[in-house]
Amino acid sequence: MATDDYAERLRLPWWLWLCGVGVAALLAFEVWMGAGGMRAWLPFVVLIPLALLGLARAGRIRIAVRGGELHVDDAHIPLSFVTDAVPLDAAGKRELLGVGNHELAFVVQRPWIAGAVQVVIDDPADPTPYWVVSSRDPVRLAEGITRAKVSAPLPR
Repeated sequence: MATDDYAERLRLPWWLWLCGVGVAALLAFEVWMGAGGMRAWLPFVVLIPLALLGLARAGRIRIAVRGGELHVDDAHIPLSFVTDAVPLDAAGKRELLGVGNHELAFVVQRPWIAGAVQVVIDDPADPTPYWVVSSRDPVRLAEGITRAKVSAPLPR
């Protein structure tokens, strides 16, 4: 049974949950505005659960290095195609996603997470030059990719 060399989930911080529910409640109060009947309860029953669902979806991204592959949400790539994993701080992430960005790069970034990892790809069948993946601990993720790459099988 293979174990994860690295795994994390990009959850939302508590304050974003608070802001999201607060905005949904404020909007529900605006729609209600003292009206009676269905307009009194329907905005609260619809808007607050929708906000919670949207917040849950925003914090569902999982990153894992397992079984010789890097998994980012639904995307995955064999580590045999990875040539380098570079941990980035907030300034490096901003530079890579700003003026240094490549239009074919695969990016999974969350603005509430400062760090990221640039995963350089060398796959002749794929024009993607690199992946940029947000991470709360980019050094550990880069080390996990490098460690797992040593034992990854060669591509067929």
